[in-house]
Amino acid sequence: MTKIFKTLHQIFYPHAIVARWVRFVNYIPKRIRIIIVTFIMTTVLALATFFSFNSTWMYFILILAVIAYVTSYLAIFEGIDGTEMIMLFIMPVLFVLSLYVFYSLLPVRWLTRIPFLALFSLGYYAMLLCSNIFNIGVEKSIQLYRAAFSVNYISQTLVIFIIAIVILSFRLNYFLTSMFMGGVMFITSMQILWTVDLNEHIERKILIYSGVVSLLLFELMVLLSFVPLAINVYALIVTTAYYSIIGMVTNYIGDRLYKTVIREYIFVLIFVIIIALLTLQW
Repeated sequence: MTKIFKTLHQIFYPHAIVARWVRFVNYIPKRIRIIIVTFIMTTVLALATFFSFNSTWMYFILILAVIAYVTSYLAIFEGIDGTEMIMLFIMPVLFVLSLYVFYSLLPVRWLTRIPFLALFSLGYYAMLLCSNIFNIGVEKSIQLYRAAFSVNYISQTLVIFIIAIVILSFRLNYFLTSMFMGGVMFITSMQILWTVDLNEHIERKILIYSGVVSLLLFELMVLLSFVPLAINVYALIVTTAYYSIIGMVTNYIGDRLYKTVIREYIFVLIFVIIIALLTLQW
């Protein structure tokens, strides 16, 4: 009889089930959860590499995105609500999807699969640590936040470079390529600009700055489409432009945009463009 009452209580009071699930997840230390989630995601990605990309990519893109979101959510778990439900998981999901598509350009053999998965697991583990710091660790240590911000910044640059190489390798119409990359860079810009202040809501200025950044880079990609550049050089210029522009915007929002900072970012961009021009073969 007692079992019947317990069953009815769970049916009519589902919050009891939720509370039990929360206690179960919280019972596992967060660092252990992050390690477990990294192992699960690496295993899922490893299984995806055994299937033909041409015939299964549309299924695995969805599967990997869902699993990446759910597992990273369980890894962080506590105190996630509102805007954080999206912003904390943009980079883990993008990182998984970009590397999955990038693997399709590599030779399918164990010699490439093992190093690829090893690098992925390290990168994904770092992504989860950054998301966790952005979620609850900021108040505890400013140095911890700065380290997470730097790792997130570098990770975004890597993801942009990988996605640019992949999209350019498909040799789509230049306008479609520019549109897709502009959309990706709008999302990444919004994420990193949000991490500057970590507000509960996405402010209007963040959307405006993200739109300006993506528009500038969209125009740059359209312009570069008329220049005979190798794919890797093209991707390098776009990535460097993103790195420089978003770096100056984040410093501007954080009231740290000094003349020396502007000169450093512009110097990097000009240096890469000069090197790229030297590779031209008209």
